[in-house]
Amino acid sequence: MPHTVTIQDIENVTHDVKQIRFEKPEGYSFTPGQATEVSIDKDGWRDKKRPFTFTSLNSDDYLEFVIKIYPEHDGVTKQIGKLKAGDKLIVDEPWGTIEYKKPGVFLAGGAGVTPFIAILRDLYKNGKVNGNSLIFSNKTDKDIILKDEFEEILGDQFINVITDEPTDDHIFLDGHIDKEFLESKIEDVEQAFYVCGPQPFNEAMMKHLKELGANPDALVFEE
Repeated sequence: MPHTVTIQDIENVTHDVKQIRFEKPEGYSFTPGQATEVSIDKDGWRDKKRPFTFTSLNSDDYLEFVIKIYPEHDGVTKQIGKLKAGDKLIVDEPWGTIEYKKPGVFLAGGAGVTPFIAILRDLYKNGKVNGNSLIFSNKTDKDIILKDEFEEILGDQFINVITDEPTDDHIFLDGHIDKEFLESKIEDVEQAFYVCGPQPFNEAMMKHLKELGANPDALVFEE
């Protein structure tokens, strides 16, 4: 059943990513990694649903998304970029996307990190984050979503990879993460691997991991 909810707060996370918090319907619950279909409660947009992953925790008294805005596309995220506190969204019931199984390596490309936010926040809150790491690929430094929070949660197990401009602060790989880089960062191919990013990123990571000997049953990926 759809719920019409009011936006409480919107913050800029990066130059093109916003964090949106809104009221939580009574009795609404989800697990970390789950998503829902969302539309904007405005004429002409109510039937244009898009999936977004919850970045809040189920114990929070609000719901939250972290959403990349694409102003060059005249679509839902461009409209979301224009919203303000007091505007309304329509959210459906939650459904499963990525589910945490056991400690492992999270591999994220750009906004593909969003399904991992609630999972890592939940593990950190419950003192169970040890044994997990995040390899996060972005084009430039300014694209890194929630950099400070990931550093707090994961410490030196948060590995930033920048692909499009040389950087003094993070690892620079010209163009993409390759198999050799993964091999240098992964000590145990028996652990779980969680992969989320653009389709070419997902396909490349899955190919590299399988070639390195990762168990296909331990690979969890989401587009």
